Amino acid sequence: MAAHFGKRLRKGAATTAVAAAAVAALSASQAPGTPGEDHGRPATAGASAPVPDAASDGNATGNSPYYTDLPPLNSPDPSPSPTATGTPVAQGDAEAGIPATVLDAYKKAEAELRSAKPGCNLPWQLLAAIGKVESGQARGGRVDADGTTIGRILGPALDGNGFALIKDTDHGVYDGNTEYDQAVGPMQFIPSTWAWAGRDGNGDGKKDPNNVYDAALAAGHYLCRNGWDLSHEGNLHSAILSYNNSQDYLNTVLSWLEYYRKGTHSVPDGTGDVPTHRSDDGSPHAQSPGHSKAPKPKPDPKPSTPGGGSGSPSPTPPKPPVPPTPPQTPTDTVDHLQDAGTAKLTAMAGHAFTERIGTRAETKAGKAVAKVRIRFTITGDTDATFAGGETVATVATDAEGVALAPALQAGEKTGDFTVMATVVGRTVKGVAYPVTVTERAADTLARTSDTPLTCTPGGEFADQVQVKATYKGAVADKVAATATLITSDTDATENDKGPYFKDADGKTVRTLTGLKTDDKGLLTLPKLYADDTTGTFLLRITTAGGATLTVELKVAAADSSASPSPSPSPSAS
Repeated sequence: MAAHFGKRLRKGAATTAVAAAAVAALSASQAPGTPGEDHGRPATAGASAPVPDAASDGNATGNSPYYTDLPPLNSPDPSPSPTATGTPVAQGDAEAGIPATVLDAYKKAEAELRSAKPGCNLPWQLLAAIGKVESGQARGGRVDADGTTIGRILGPALDGNGFALIKDTDHGVYDGNTEYDQAVGPMQFIPSTWAWAGRDGNGDGKKDPNNVYDAALAAGHYLCRNGWDLSHEGNLHSAILSYNNSQDYLNTVLSWLEYYRKGTHSVPDGTGDVPTHRSDDGSPHAQSPGHSKAPKPKPDPKPSTPGGGSGSPSPTPPKPPVPPTPPQTPTDTVDHLQDAGTAKLTAMAGHAFTERIGTRAETKAGKAVAKVRIRFTITGDTDATFAGGETVATVATDAEGVALAPALQAGEKTGDFTVMATVVGRTVKGVAYPVTVTERAADTLARTSDTPLTCTPGGEFADQVQVKATYKGAVADKVAATATLITSDTDATENDKGPYFKDADGKTVRTLTGLKTDDKGLLTLPKLYADDTTGTFLLRITTAGGATLTVELKVAAADSSASPSPSPSPSAS
């Protein structure tokens, strides 16, 4: 939200110049980089200047005002430690605390950009730095369960009076102003930029600059355009200046970026620190909704001296104004979580779970709490995911206080794991859901052909045995199976005579293990051979899940009556 300093009409210009120089100097002292590195700062402290390779397509904020507060001189160095619910807790400077939903939005945007534009190398800390400078992290995290700000965050009207002149482009849809545009939302996009840069970051089908998930993802894409690789300093500076074309803005953002890289921690929504100093000196023209100056104490109209006598008055020092208490959010009222009737969670490898996890948020009195974000996290040695391939999902509770997790999808690893449900932005005991993945199974086996399987002694069977496996009527693919030539229908031990398979070395084998059905549920056995023993023999196939099929194999001498041999010709007498 950088301002056009050259166009601004201010009182006390000399004082302002000194203040601007001080801000620039402090910013320079905390900017990242090696000692002596000036990050492209101009020679004159406090001057605003673009860099040559800055984007030429305008900027995201219309150069609206921004917060100039700098991080503490000592960067945080929190030491995370897991709690009972698995939520990291870190002790550090209060300025390092980022409201939970806002922090979640930054990290989700980074993950999305890592996939969509891997060459950009966008760190979520850059989004956090810009979010701090633009809106004080959505005014300390005053957002609802879906990440939408509670009340609009608006910059001043861009009417050319000390700021850029941008006539209305959105018919007041986002900023409520039908004459001029105003920067909107936690990342302070002007409507004309949002029209092409806007994104849907929370999957609700809308692109809303007032939603921190949408705004963070849009800011990430905006910073990653032009093929910029933000791991290179020059590209990083160009991207930041394209967001707001001011050298002081660049220095301030870089300071917060370095600060957040040293360590941050999550704080409940609505409890984050809100900066107080702005680049427009807090002039009334640029006062944003939701930020008010502390009232000045009024002097006592009738001063008195101690004891009621006359003389020099002894004024009573005014009491400092009491900061307003942030309004309580639904998250603040949650006392505990409990299971909402989740059934036993079991599925075969590679299959979707039919049951879904439900968690209910309640007050201490047991009353349901709606619009609370519940985070579901898969933990343990498993390759199971939620539908869509994620291992973490965040869902808001409904009017009944229930958050229904996305359907679970089992991977190929069998065994047990856990899904943990916790409250985003509040430390309360979570709910652990045990989950089991069993091996793939079949309940039915059937031959795919009814052709009798016969062979002559010492020969080979003309047809290979093929079976199809199903489970509850559906194809049972990748199911483990075993095939054994058994002694009899009542004796499942391996037969030592009759038909046999051959291994890779040509040796006789009468039991095959490690078999698996294919993706159509089919299992085709290797070719069978017969020794010199005649009779009827049995081949038994079994699968995981208990499906069994017994197949008859007959070995008999060729029928000589079917094709009689010709009589020898009489010899000549």
